[in-house]
Amino acid sequence: MRCRLQTLFQRKFKTSLLLLLLLALLVHLVMDFALPTAHRPCSHDMKASNAVGVPSGSPMTTGLKKLSLRILQDFSGSNSSLGKSSQPQRAGLRLRAGEPGVQQQHEEGNARWTKGSKLAALFEHPLYNIPVPEVTEKDKLFIINPMEKFSLRSSGSDEWVSSSKAETLLPTGKTAYDTYPTWLKFHIGINRYELYPRRDPLLPMLLRDLATQRIISSVQKSGGTQLKLIMTFPNYGQALFKPMKQTRDQETPIDFFYFSDFERHNAEIAAFHLDRILDFRRIPPVSGRLVNITKEIWDITTDKKLAKTFFISPAGNVCFYGECSYYCSTEHALCGKPDRLEGSMAALLPDKTLAKRRSWRSPWRRSYHKSKKADRSHGPFPSPASATRWELNPNYCAQVRETPPYNRGHRLLDLIDMTILDFLMGNMDRHHYETFEKFGNDTFLLHLDNGRGFGTHSRDEPSILAPLQQCCSIKKSTYLRLQLLATEPYRLSDVLREALATDPLAPVLAEPHLQALDRRLGKVLVVVGHCLAMAAHQEDVLVDDVGSWV
Repeated sequence: MRCRLQTLFQRKFKTSLLLLLLLALLVHLVMDFALPTAHRPCSHDMKASNAVGVPSGSPMTTGLKKLSLRILQDFSGSNSSLGKSSQPQRAGLRLRAGEPGVQQQHEEGNARWTKGSKLAALFEHPLYNIPVPEVTEKDKLFIINPMEKFSLRSSGSDEWVSSSKAETLLPTGKTAYDTYPTWLKFHIGINRYELYPRRDPLLPMLLRDLATQRIISSVQKSGGTQLKLIMTFPNYGQALFKPMKQTRDQETPIDFFYFSDFERHNAEIAAFHLDRILDFRRIPPVSGRLVNITKEIWDITTDKKLAKTFFISPAGNVCFYGECSYYCSTEHALCGKPDRLEGSMAALLPDKTLAKRRSWRSPWRRSYHKSKKADRSHGPFPSPASATRWELNPNYCAQVRETPPYNRGHRLLDLIDMTILDFLMGNMDRHHYETFEKFGNDTFLLHLDNGRGFGTHSRDEPSILAPLQQCCSIKKSTYLRLQLLATEPYRLSDVLREALATDPLAPVLAEPHLQALDRRLGKVLVVVGHCLAMAAHQEDVLVDDVGSWV
C-alpha cells in the first residue's frame, strides 16, 4: 500500500513539472511574437553578414554606414562636452537643409564601434573617404622606368646594382616595383596632392623598418640648432634620429623662449599621427626606437667631430653631445641607461638633388629676438609703417591675401591647416615651411620639424591661431573633421591615444597632453564660430573643397 502511494505521488509530481515547463515555453513564445520587430536587436544579423563574407563596400554595409555614419549635422545641436565653448558658433552657423554639419545623435548610429576601434571607425567615416583628384604623370614626383629593378650584391656589400648588372628574370607574378625597398616605394608614391595615401599598405611596413632595420651608419646632420643624426640602413634607406632630451611628464619652463625650447623626440612621433588623424598627411612617417648608443652610434660613426664627444659618465652610462648651437655640451649630454637611448626615427624625403624643395618664410613668422615683436617691414609684404606687425595689426591678413602665392589657389588655406595643427600641439616654432618645387604653388605644404610641439599641457598659446583669427577662412573639410573629432565616438584624445599605442615607445604622450588636445580643439571651433557669427554668408568662412562628396 505504501509503495503504491509513493509511485502515485511521483507520477503526479512529474506531470506537474512537465505542465510548468510547457507553460513557461508558451509565455516566452507569446512575448516573442508580441515584441515589435523594430525593437529587436540586429547585432546577430550584422555578425552573420560579416561571417559569410559580405564586403564592407557592398550595398548592404554601405546602407548601414550611411545610416550610422551620416555626415555631421549642426554642431550647435550636439550634446558635446564642448557645449559652453561652442555658443558663438550657434549664432553664426545656420546650415541649409541637406548641407553637412555635426550629427546631433551619435550614440545609436555608432553603437557598433563602442567596443571596437575608434581610430578604425574614424577612418571609415565619409569625411575620410573623399577622393583626391586623379593623379596623372605630371602630378607624380618621380616617373619611374617600370622595367628597372634593384637588388643588393650577393657578396654582402651594401651597393645597389641596376637591372643591367643583376639578373633580368623576376619570380613569377613579380614586377620590378616589387624589388624596391619600402623607403623607395614611399618616395615614388609622393604626388602633388599627398605625401602618402590614406590607406597606404606601405605605411605599417615603413614604420616597422624605421623601428627595426639594422643601422650601419650614424653621422650628425649638419645645420639646425640641436643635435640630430642621420641613420643609414642596409637597404640604403635613411632616417632622421632625434634623441630623447626630456621625460614625458616634463613641461617647458614658462621662462623659456620658444626658439630655445628643447626638441622632443616624442613630439615628432605624436605630430605624425596627429597630422594623419586630421587627414593632412603632410608629415613623413615617424616611429620611436630604442637605440644602443655604443653599437649603433659610437662604434659605427665615421663622423670624427661626433666621435670626439662620447664619454662614460660617473654613473657608468654612455653619453655624447655632438656639435650644435644649443645644448651641445657636457652639461647637456645625452646619456643612455646604461647605453640605451630613446629617439624618433623619421623617414627622410627624397634628396634635394633629385626632388628640389622650396623653402617659404611664413607670413606669420615670429620674431626670433628676445625683446622685439614680429616686424614685417623687412619682409616680402611692403606696407605702411602703421601695419608692419601682424601681432599688432588685426587686418594684416588683407595684405597677405594680395601677395603671391597667397592671392590664388589654396595656399592660404593650407597654411591655416598648418596653423591648426601647430595650435593643437602647442608648436610656436613654425618660421618656414617647404613645398616640392616641381609642383609649383598648386600643391600641399610639408609639415617638417615638429619637435617643439607638446612641450606644455597646462597652458595654450592663442597667438598661434593668428592666421585663422585674422583671415577667418578655413577649408570646409577641415572644419567638418574638427567638429567630428570633438564628438564622443571620435574624441581626438581617444583616437590619438589609440594610434600612439602601436608605437614601440608607447606611451608616447603623458595623459595631460592628450587632454589638452580636446581643450584646444574646442578653442579652434570657438574661433571659427566667431568668424561665422560675423560673416554675411557661411561660404565666406567655410571654403567648399568637398563639393557633393559629403
